[in-house]
Amino acid sequence: MLNHDSKHLRILTVIEILARASYPLSLAQIAQRADLPKASVLRLLQQLHEAAYITRLPEDKGYVLGARSHHVALSVLSSTHFDRMCRMLLGKLVAATGETCNLTALMDNQVHYLARVEPDCDMRLQLHLRTGAHVPLHCTASGKLFLAMMPEVHRTGLLETLPLPAMTSKTITNRERLQHELNLIAQQRIGTDNEEFVKGMVAIAVPVLDERDRVIAAVACHAPTATHSFSDIFGFSGLMAETAKALSQVLAGDARCVDRSSAGMVPDPS
Repeated sequence: MLNHDSKHLRILTVIEILARASYPLSLAQIAQRADLPKASVLRLLQQLHEAAYITRLPEDKGYVLGARSHHVALSVLSSTHFDRMCRMLLGKLVAATGETCNLTALMDNQVHYLARVEPDCDMRLQLHLRTGAHVPLHCTASGKLFLAMMPEVHRTGLLETLPLPAMTSKTITNRERLQHELNLIAQQRIGTDNEEFVKGMVAIAVPVLDERDRVIAAVACHAPTATHSFSDIFGFSGLMAETAKALSQVLAGDARCVDRSSAGMVPDPS
């Protein structure tokens, strides 16, 4: 247990407790886990809520991290060291697949691109999306994976309000049909995009998990249908899962373990 004599450490403790929770927490639950009086925790929660670091769900359904906390987390993930490690791992994956590979995260109900590596070939599909760009949840492989791996109550609530614009003729815009598709994705843990975001592009995504088996990011690979069919691209899922495991170690700060595990993961491009 952290030393709670410092108010700043108390604030960080509350944020960490909410970050580690897989569901909204009540005041009593946060106070118990922080080993602090309810009155003290309530004051901290009010301050964090006013600053947008946490969000209080309606109808007293508990507290979750807010938009500002997510922005801080993404700033950490965009650090030079993290970016270098991600690009090294994604580069090895690209060398093995010959297709564009990305690291993505969920932010503000959209897919946020943290890193991207493209192959050096004429057949690659140019999306013109830079690192930091956002794309929809309902029609991208990463987005559908993030939706599918949410607790069901969160997913159901989000789908009630999430816009479902048709990006192509194959985009799923019916909520019941999308819910059914997400149930299938949750079982296989592979997000799919069969020309739903961009015509002529197929993609899959696999989860990057933390130590508690929660999805914190995704490794995605997309390809033009001229080089790989929708069924073909599933052949990359094994290599992608190994890359995702290595990236989870980067997030945990174990770079030495990443260096060992990734050394023989995919062929050296040289």
